[in-house]
Amino acid sequence: MPKRRAACTCCAVDVHCHVVPSRFPGAPGGVSTAGWPSMVDAGECHATIVINDKPYRTVSDACWMAKRRLAEMDRAGIRLQVLSPMPELFGYWLDASPANDLVRHVNDTIASLVAEGEGRFAGFGGVALQDLDLAIAELHRVIRDLGFAGVEIGSNINGMPVGDPRLHPFFAEAEALGAAVFVHAVRPAGMDRLVGPAPLQQILGYPTDVGLAAASAITGGLLTKFPKLRIAFSHGGGTFASLLPRLQQGYEVFPAVREVMPKAPVELARRLYVDSLVFDEETLRRLVSIFGEDKVLIGTDYPFNFREADPVARIEATFADLTLRERLTFANAQEYLALDKVSSDERLSRFGAAQR
Repeated sequence: MPKRRAACTCCAVDVHCHVVPSRFPGAPGGVSTAGWPSMVDAGECHATIVINDKPYRTVSDACWMAKRRLAEMDRAGIRLQVLSPMPELFGYWLDASPANDLVRHVNDTIASLVAEGEGRFAGFGGVALQDLDLAIAELHRVIRDLGFAGVEIGSNINGMPVGDPRLHPFFAEAEALGAAVFVHAVRPAGMDRLVGPAPLQQILGYPTDVGLAAASAITGGLLTKFPKLRIAFSHGGGTFASLLPRLQQGYEVFPAVREVMPKAPVELARRLYVDSLVFDEETLRRLVSIFGEDKVLIGTDYPFNFREADPVARIEATFADLTLRERLTFANAQEYLALDKVSSDERLSRFGAAQR
């Protein structure tokens, strides 16, 4: 792989990084709540997330320790990480009130890490989208009080895709607030069709669900109704890059498809941001071709084991053009996150005010 330009050492922005708190409070009301997480020490700087009395995932302390993250960011050439909840902490499957308590705890953990990060972290909050009133209230809190750059939401909310018109009130608020939205796969459809071990959910189920979610944003009119909404999809938009040519052909063949889309799918697709987490140089080139040079962002899935370990090197091995490298490495993320509008100092001051 080619050497990095000296001018870009530690300048990259990673929009796809997760946080798990070191501990969780007891379930609200002191009663057992199905789906409520807890942490059990696993030794050697690790802990196991337990859900429904079963181990869900063992994670390292990089999930909740700023110092550990910063050292690894330096090694990978990452200037800024955007911290977001591990998707299983969205809590969509809980009752709305406990779910809201859970996401507030995770969001406050992210805010604490942002404050410890000396300007090198930004935040994406979680919201309990099974209750739009609670979700909108928490959206306002994380943007206005905690100074987050946006929110992370699931590819589906208990089976409802992100493009469903029932979610329009939430997206209207996100657009009005100037909040970026990052869509991550969660509890994907089609698991009954997979043959093999449990990790296939992440390997194959996640990109399938994200692809359908991205398609729903187009076919459900989300992008048309909210032209200023900045929305990104994880895992390179999943299968959507392969679905788009079929959707375009269907638009040209079926009048019913044209009726729900005032513009061609290939044109609407260039409104979407996607991350670079595809593990393949040819696929990365295709993402730039489909979505545009200004719509692809670095994403790693840090700090989990199934991640892109050296995203900057991947970009440099894929593209020779230096201006394009800079766009993919940090310039696109600056626009997506509106970093020029909210400085790191302002984010820190907002967090301090919220804590008081």
